[in-house]
Amino acid sequence: MSTSSRFIRGEIGKNNPLFSMARVTIETAFYGNNVIPVFSPSEAYKLAKDSPGTIVTDLHVFKPEKVGLECDSRVLLFNDGAVTGRCATARRILGEPGVDEAEYGAKIREAIYNTRSRKMYHAQAYIGLDENFMVKAHLLVPETHENLIYNWLLNFQPINEFYNGMYETSEGFEGEGDIFVFSDPEWQHPDHPLGLSFFDPEHNCAAILGMRYFGEFKKGTLTLAWGCANRRGFAACHGGQKRYNLQDRKFVVGFFGLSGSGKSTLTHAKHGGKYDVTVLHDDAFVISSSDGSSVALEPSYFDKTSDYPLSSEDNKYLLSVQNVGATQDDEGRIVIVTEDIRNGNGRAIKSKLWSPNRVDRFDEPVDSIVWLMKDPSIPPVVRVVDPVLASTMGATLATKRTSAERLAPGVDPNALVIEPYANPFRTYPLSADFDRFLELFTSRSIDCYIFNTGYFRDLKVPKDLTLQILELIVERRAEFVPWGPFTELETMEIKGFIPDLTDESYKKLVRDRLVDRLSFLRSREIERGGFDKLPAETAESIYSLVERLR
Repeated sequence: MSTSSRFIRGEIGKNNPLFSMARVTIETAFYGNNVIPVFSPSEAYKLAKDSPGTIVTDLHVFKPEKVGLECDSRVLLFNDGAVTGRCATARRILGEPGVDEAEYGAKIREAIYNTRSRKMYHAQAYIGLDENFMVKAHLLVPETHENLIYNWLLNFQPINEFYNGMYETSEGFEGEGDIFVFSDPEWQHPDHPLGLSFFDPEHNCAAILGMRYFGEFKKGTLTLAWGCANRRGFAACHGGQKRYNLQDRKFVVGFFGLSGSGKSTLTHAKHGGKYDVTVLHDDAFVISSSDGSSVALEPSYFDKTSDYPLSSEDNKYLLSVQNVGATQDDEGRIVIVTEDIRNGNGRAIKSKLWSPNRVDRFDEPVDSIVWLMKDPSIPPVVRVVDPVLASTMGATLATKRTSAERLAPGVDPNALVIEPYANPFRTYPLSADFDRFLELFTSRSIDCYIFNTGYFRDLKVPKDLTLQILELIVERRAEFVPWGPFTELETMEIKGFIPDLTDESYKKLVRDRLVDRLSFLRSREIERGGFDKLPAETAESIYSLVERLR
């Protein structure tokens, strides 16, 4: 899917739906005489290496030529300060109640004006790695923040001859413009003490102001790309997907969960070499509603460093690191200190080579979707056999907040929260995701499972147990039984994790969590002016379960 950035002169004007106040304001900033184009990762590397505060480690990038870098490139470390996570509270999405385009247009114009005396760096990349879905994106970042440009070009697909050719032959969709993201991490405004990330999703533009954490730029760009995907007949997926290449068939499974839910662990699990496995991606992809195929949106991996000490073999594939420590080894070489000793949510961008069995597209339709939850009422695995309830459970995905998020004051980081489809980056009505996934479950007969990767009551669900359950499903050896009175839900009999609904305290826990889901669905009818209102059948499917527990 190619997007538009050049227009016949007669098409330029207020009658062209591609232009809006926000779009024209943001795109105009890219053509100032203080803007310097950055064409490649190697050029961005040189800028980032010399940027104030960058630490050039003595860790060498593995096969740098494969990612557009020069030989002898080193892993660069840059730390942000107090903030080491995303801030959902700072988001303002045009089209939602209370977001006035004139007000934010004025704030963005002033922000752009105040960057006129600084160099601004303009980078371009493709979001989507197959001609079936490709969007061109542009990022503008001021000097002294060169690491943001570098990491953005490492995370997404830089412009080059091969991908230019693919983009030129990709399917074009009228009415979609290129993505433009303007930023100024040093911006301050009394109305926005946590910063501002403004989105005009219908016109594919954003302004990220007063925010330094790279995750804001990665997810901000993906936010707009996922919006394009939804409008063009794809399911937007914040999760991982892999394919098991079995002797008699292929099995494609997607895992949907927030950071820390286990989606990367499950996506990259090698199962001790038992299977021939191919990975699509562990964080961002889209599924076509027309044929069930999938396309990865990014070549690299933005991974936590907490589970990877310096000696870990996985660190061989590091390209850059953020918000971790540094020290010297016994030979005086500068190396990184990981495991979240310095702060929570230390991060790294890892090369595509981390997964030697990686591809950018699955032609095979997805077979199973797994909602990853951290809900103590749910046993280690549940199979959802009703399509409406399957999509509803995705819309009421219950989990815990993670260190990847910067929470507003007063928010309990340990509270159970509902994050629909594990995607806090949605800029379009929630009903659009419900419809997309319902269509997949209904028309493509995709199986739906819930994996609890947290605690079942007061028992931690071991990672090895989750992997064992996955293997049984892949091999078609999983034996499911009805879960109490629920004909739409089935579970496995696992010693120590029996969901016994004759236990009144447990029965109350299950009912309370279902009521939480029901309350959430009903709240969508009111909050944000009903922007995320869901069809009545969603609440009905949960209410039916509650009634059977009376």
